[in-house]
Amino acid sequence: MRIAFYAPMKPPDSPVPSGDREVARNLMRALALAGHEVLLASRFVSRDGAGDAGRQARIAETGAKLADRLVRRFRAASSGNGPGDRPDLWFTYHLYHKAPDHLGPRVANALRIPYVVAEASHAPKQAGGRWDRGYCAAENALRGAHAVIGLSSLDAACVTPLLRTPARYRALRPFTDTGLFADAASKRDAHRAAFARRFGWPEDATLLLAVGMMRPGDKLASYRALADVLSRTPPTADWRLCMVGDGPARNDVAAAFAAFPADRIGFAGAAAPDALPAFYAGADILAWPAINEAYGMALLEAQATGLPVVAGRAGGVADIVRDTETGLLSPEGDVAAFASSLARLLVDGAMREEMRAASLRTIASAHGLDAAAAALDAALHAAREAAETERRAA
Repeated sequence: MRIAFYAPMKPPDSPVPSGDREVARNLMRALALAGHEVLLASRFVSRDGAGDAGRQARIAETGAKLADRLVRRFRAASSGNGPGDRPDLWFTYHLYHKAPDHLGPRVANALRIPYVVAEASHAPKQAGGRWDRGYCAAENALRGAHAVIGLSSLDAACVTPLLRTPARYRALRPFTDTGLFADAASKRDAHRAAFARRFGWPEDATLLLAVGMMRPGDKLASYRALADVLSRTPPTADWRLCMVGDGPARNDVAAAFAAFPADRIGFAGAAAPDALPAFYAGADILAWPAINEAYGMALLEAQATGLPVVAGRAGGVADIVRDTETGLLSPEGDVAAFASSLARLLVDGAMREEMRAASLRTIASAHGLDAAAAALDAALHAAREAAETERRAA
């Protein structure tokens, strides 16, 4: 099938590092691997982070105009008077009340093609609130979807009741291109030595890694929680921390770690996706409190490189981190429990090696592109059948 792909929150082809964009790109890769032709339908961003009703109205109006323009373009293509890119199916990634889809439902209805959503969330408490217009648009899109693909198990409870039948909700394990990370894992010794040299750290120290954008809100809260955690580690623990990421809260993150000796903390700045595997492979533990995290792309990528994870049990984190097998999880926001888990893994090198091997096995078998491609292909064919059934009944 020819698929029109759209991400209303963040365009997937932007060079700005983002776990959300990497998930979108992985979905596009998996769809292509399944034999589908994927075209990026639009880079229109519908997100309103402030809850501004006027801005939401303007976004909706612009979205409707862009959707109508796409319909004209695709109809011209089907009549032979335009580029040959009329889609067989519309696929929207990451839809919720702050970033609704004003394009897909309108285009899909006009062209009479299936409408599919991946990673959608629905929060009834937002009804009538500051994002009510976006909330209603997202809800209506889900009600008309022929398939909703869930990447986090926590989304299903609120999303499934909106669908015409529960069968339209299809779970998909979070996934990544494991080959890049497995290759880095095979060169761990070299990456670890380079890691230590970069910051002038002793190679026998335990190297900790945190990966996340430095922006106000949940990310900054996670960095601050991590600083609190590290202040509770045993005085004899010989660790060093590298933080990969950058953003508007960079100074706030630095302030959170200012009390630690300078030779224990390293800031690597933002890293391109192809540079991340070397960081994961060179570290000993990925430590991330995961405050209000959907599931955390960095947590998945770390394990794909064999890196044990210590994380907060937030959102869908437990969907990808197997507690006591590939990492250690603690209740979200429980700094004392997180510090205890980290201290345990800091001193137990044998446990880290067991988790390293388990991570490589688990992610490769259950969270790779091949498995995702097969699951996505099945979901698209089910969506097409549902759309055809609707057309026959109309």
